[in-house]
Order: sequence, then structure tokens, then C-alpha cells
Amino acid sequence: MTVRAGREFLAIPGPTTMPDEVLQAMHRPALDIYSEQMVNLTDSLLRDLSRLFATRGKSYIYIANGHGAWEATLSNVLSRGDKVLVLESGRFAINWGAAASAMGAEVEVLKGDWRRAIRPEAVEARLRADKGHSIKAILAVQVDTASGACNDIAAIGKTIKATGHPALFMVDTVASLGCMPFEMDQWGIDVAMSGSQKGLMTPPGLGFVAANERAREAHKKANLRTPYWDWTEREGTEHYRKYAGTAPVHLLFALRQAIDMLFAEGLPAAFERHRLLGEAVRRAVSVWAEGQALGFNIPEAAERSNTVTTVLVGSDHDPVKLLRYCKEKCGVVLGVGIGELQGKAFRIAHMGHVNAPMILGTLGVIEVALNALDIPHGRGGVEAAIDWLGESVKP
Repeated sequence: MTVRAGREFLAIPGPTTMPDEVLQAMHRPALDIYSEQMVNLTDSLLRDLSRLFATRGKSYIYIANGHGAWEATLSNVLSRGDKVLVLESGRFAINWGAAASAMGAEVEVLKGDWRRAIRPEAVEARLRADKGHSIKAILAVQVDTASGACNDIAAIGKTIKATGHPALFMVDTVASLGCMPFEMDQWGIDVAMSGSQKGLMTPPGLGFVAANERAREAHKKANLRTPYWDWTEREGTEHYRKYAGTAPVHLLFALRQAIDMLFAEGLPAAFERHRLLGEAVRRAVSVWAEGQALGFNIPEAAERSNTVTTVLVGSDHDPVKLLRYCKEKCGVVLGVGIGELQGKAFRIAHMGHVNAPMILGTLGVIEVALNALDIPHGRGGVEAAIDWLGESVKP
């Protein structure tokens, strides 16, 4: 017996649920890739991506996922043997650093904690110790979707500036762009990257990079450049060079619709929606944690993200059974624990095309599963989420 008939709901941190309007935008004939319409579409997207990154710098679109965008950032500003400092707060900055190592950079990890955000004071101490400025780039993520940590990128950027260290500051916004404030220029970020499949509500397959003038100066000397990722190659007068060949036309139409929807809502309103819904999830988890079997992976409330919540499951209980129940019995797909948290946690996404009924429905299904599987938990998690939204979303 199940209650899962109907549309399956994704509550995983990417790819996220896509709006019907975005899906419909792709349902059209192919476009003449040499037409004025194609040029105008590209120009509008590049302009609006820079607006999303909050930069006066240049933006680039790649036919790639986030891992491809990582390579694009690294290859355009580094040379073989350059030293890169990776700021650990979970899995994804570490993986970005692993890509840099495979490409020929020397990588140092500033050891962090899968249960804490990056500590700016640790960054400051390491940079002040680098008297010879051997570190050429610093890598960080704004939100790590494995740990659920949200890093204070503004504070880190301020710290880097205070040390006077010349390293490029490079930030991954795959799990944050369009969902929470990001101010590339204001926060002193030289290179930022993102992907299409999370907060930007578009199918996987597009990677985005933004670069300021400091990064573009470093680009002139970089010897890791390769034709596909190269910014210079993408700035030729022929339009096709912006994609290193045929444009991903239908994904671009999807992205155009998604960005239009974000701007119609208003970025401040979208950020506030994510904050409210993220806190609704946290209110529920806080109540469930009273049963001693569940808890936040990130214990410090201020370090938890507004896009994904990672929930630890005690060793006496199997999170895979909970995920299987939610999916097979109720039609809700939760995120698995990954990396160090594999088999120890599950993840609830609250990013992109998401609203109150989606979140309350997801929380309700989790509570059903907790009851069905006899996992100890505090009672009334969904009610706590409802109370929070009722108090916060005024008529």
C-alpha cells in the first residue's frame, strides 16, 4: 500500500524542481544560431548573469555542469605549479581543489570541519603567514550542499583584503545564486561560478563564470588555458565563439524564462522566500531533534544555509530506510548523505522553484516516515513550521 500516486516531488539539492514555464520555454523549434535573435538572447543572458552575480565584470556561459565551470575558472587564471588554498567546509571546495591538483596546481587545504562554516580568522592567519605570497588563488563555496554549511563570504573577502594578500578570491555559488544575497564586487570576489540546475531552476547542463579585471589580468599570464574554456577565445567577434561552437539553444531559452521569473519576483523577495522556507525546515528539524535520534549537521544556527538542511541520523537508525519510505510510499525524494556523511544523514533541499505547500508537504512526509519507521522524534515538527510561517508571512 502506498500514497504516492501523482507527480513525484524532488526535495534534493539539485537538480531542483523546474517551473512549468521553464519547461514550456524549451518546447519550440530550433533557432537559427546565426540570427539576430540568437545574438540578442545571448547578450541578454550575459548581461543578466552579471546582474545576478552583482558584478561589473564579464560573464561567460559554458555547456557544462558545475564541475566544468570549476575547470573554466581554474584554467583561465592559473599556471602549472601555482599554489591554491582551499577553504574546507564540506565536500565541494575540496573537490574543486582536487580538480586544480589534477590540472597541475599545487593545492593546500586549510583544514575545516564538516560541521562548521569557514572561520575568517583562520584564513587571516594563513594568509599573514604567507610572507612570499606563494598562494595565487583562494577557493571557497558559499553553501556546501553536502554539509549544509553557509559561509560568510563577505567576511572572508573583508579578511583577505585586510591582509593585503594579492591572491585571487574565487567562490562557488552553485547552491546559492538566485536564492540568497551574493555581491561579487562589493565583497571583493575576483572569480565566481555557478550552475543552472539549482536556484536558477533550469535543467542541468549550463555552467556560468564571472570574472573581474584582476582575474582577467591574471588570465593573460595563465598557462593552463585550453581552447574550450578560454575566455579570450570566447570573446571573438563571431557569435558562435561565445559557446565554442553550437549554442545550447533550448537550454538558453529555459534559462531566459527562469531569470525572467526571478526578476519578476524580485531578488530581495526571492531571498526572503528562501529565508522563510529555510527557517520553516529548521523549526521542524529542531522539534524532531528532541527525540535524540535526529539532529542538525551544522550545530551553529547562524551557519546553516537557506537552501539545504543536512540532518544527522543516529547510528541506531538507517537514513536509507527513511529515504526509501519517503520515495516509494509517499513520492517525495530526499537527498542522501554524501562524502563523510554517507549513511549518516539525509538532506532536505529548499531552493529554487519552491513554496510553502512544497515545503510543508515535504516535512509532512518526513514526519509520516518517522512515525512509520518508529524513529524517535519530537512531536509537532510540521506544526512548528506552520506556526513560524503563520507568524512571519503577514496579510
